[in-house]
Amino acid sequence: MTDEKETLMADRPIEFEVQRFLADVDYPASRDRLIAEAENEGATDEVLEALRAIPDGDYESPTRVSEQLAAND
Repeated sequence: MTDEKETLMADRPIEFEVQRFLADVDYPASRDRLIAEAENEGATDEVLEALRAIPDGDYESPTRVSEQLAAND
């Protein structure tokens, strides 16, 4: 079952994976705050790398984070 779950997660865009770990964030939020929250929630290295790759600044909503992640993809 674990292999099936990992396969399903691998097929999902990184934007979906990142948002799983940012569900409790109050926006606007800085990139550093997003990274800290994801770390606290046990995010994978892939998620943390994706967040570190977005430009420094404040993000007004989960949609803005996802848009930036997609632009970096």
